[in-house]
Amino acid sequence: MDGMADARGQPGRTSRGVQSVDVAARVLQALAQARRALGPGDLAALAGLPPAQAHPYLVSLTRLGLLKRDPMSGDYTPGPMTLRLALLHLENDPAYRAAVPRVVALARETGLCVAICTSAPQGPVVVHFERAAFPLHVNLHVGSVMSLTTTSTGRAFCAFTPQAQWPQAWHEQMPALPAERERFDALLDETRSHGAARSVNTPSPSVSSLCAPVFDASGQLRLALTAIGPTAALDVAWDGAAASALRATASAIAAQVDARGEDGETGKEGA
Repeated sequence: MDGMADARGQPGRTSRGVQSVDVAARVLQALAQARRALGPGDLAALAGLPPAQAHPYLVSLTRLGLLKRDPMSGDYTPGPMTLRLALLHLENDPAYRAAVPRVVALARETGLCVAICTSAPQGPVVVHFERAAFPLHVNLHVGSVMSLTTTSTGRAFCAFTPQAQWPQAWHEQMPALPAERERFDALLDETRSHGAARSVNTPSPSVSSLCAPVFDASGQLRLALTAIGPTAALDVAWDGAAASALRATASAIAAQVDARGEDGETGKEGA
């Protein structure tokens, strides 16, 4: 109550918070910054806490669903409540709101499945999946994490994001062979050149995909759109109808976000 009274009486003064909540937030922030699963000792160290002090916070955060503990390794990852909060945040993101109706239209126009993907600590993750006419025998759904090295989505994120920001999963997925790295770098160059990435019959046989980036006004990658379909039905030519429609949709989303601004409101110019 005192903190609330202080905030009302003195607008310039910072309200007093709850110390235990602040400490719990440090634990969550440490996991988010690590961008990978962490054991309790590592998580405590990154949060700047002694292991004994961190333990009750880990227990409570796990009970709340903000953390999830692997029963085999004991490592911690973001929990289901964290995912729900992240999706709520995403639903209020101007780029996501602009993308969904256009992706629905694109799926109907092309007859292909189209996924909206965003970056997550474990890799690009599907946040919207629009099914379409062609039957597709792949296990893709909201929450699916895309491989950085074997999918068009993963390569698009790598191509248009600085390597220092690539998820930790990159080190696990890329073989420690110079020839493989050279091949991967060549694919990234190809992706940048064409403004899109493609995969043919990989990682699933008889299924191919195209992926186009959505940038914000500063040139940062915001989302990626991935069109997926049977190889026999999806034209993966760089100048083909599917690639052209996908890039046009990505550009239209970016233009809408730029015109409306980060808060989703139409700017003064052209209003």
